Amino acid sequence: MQTTSEIRSLRSQVKAWRQAGLSVAFVPTMGNLHEGHFSLVDKAKTLADKVVVSIFVNPMQFGANEDLDAYPRTLQQDQQGLSERGADYLFTPTVDTIYPNGLGSQSFVDVPEVSMGYCGGSRPGHFRGVATVVTKLFNLVQPDFACFGEKDFQQLQVIKTMVRDLSIPVEVIGVPTQRDVNGLALSSRNGYLSDAQKQQATVLFATLNWVKEQLLDGIKDFADLEQQAKARIAAAGLVVDYFSIAERNTLRRAEQQDSQLVILAAAFVDKVRLIDNLPLDCK
Repeated sequence: MQTTSEIRSLRSQVKAWRQAGLSVAFVPTMGNLHEGHFSLVDKAKTLADKVVVSIFVNPMQFGANEDLDAYPRTLQQDQQGLSERGADYLFTPTVDTIYPNGLGSQSFVDVPEVSMGYCGGSRPGHFRGVATVVTKLFNLVQPDFACFGEKDFQQLQVIKTMVRDLSIPVEVIGVPTQRDVNGLALSSRNGYLSDAQKQQATVLFATLNWVKEQLLDGIKDFADLEQQAKARIAAAGLVVDYFSIAERNTLRRAEQQDSQLVILAAAFVDKVRLIDNLPLDCK
């Protein structure tokens, strides 16, 4: 696996692959990789001849008082894991490479409506930062496919909408959430949790499954289900950020006639914010 932090080297390699008639899949990450990230690489390898992974902790998507400085950087470990998983190329740009004129004068990409509420409501400006850096990375890598985890469901819908609206020639692929043996969605932030807190956090997925069962049984009082779910999570000692039942493609609040749904949840275990979701089809 080759590694570079230089745009010129990246573009030169991708150009050579293109001239050889090879296809390219891309996995953008912020590093501190775990099995969830590696599952994206596995999927990318089934889609294209070559796989490019990026590691870039994007300051534009972090708000005030968020954990930008504390975000774990584990480059050597990440390189080893990616090499073992068969990635072909690792792009590790610096902040100055991505934002040479600073964040204050950087053009940005806003994706309306689908960015609103949920994580977008709790983290103002977050999805502007995500959309901007992903657009820039797409322009640098110019992949045929890009793989994103379904755990960050709103992010996935934001990127799909952005690609459609801006006619970006990349097929965005959602990859199912990877979980530990207790059902907790794998996340870099899980590293901040003690074993006891990880066990405590399993209430999030358990509650998502309970709500899914109610919906599949034909219960359509969404507001009541949401309130019961929040109470269950709070009773386990978590602080609920949001718990919502939404239409899966637009992320607007679910209505009685909707059949494609997603249950979205976020909650704090101490100071650690965890997110999860569960898509489902109802009759």
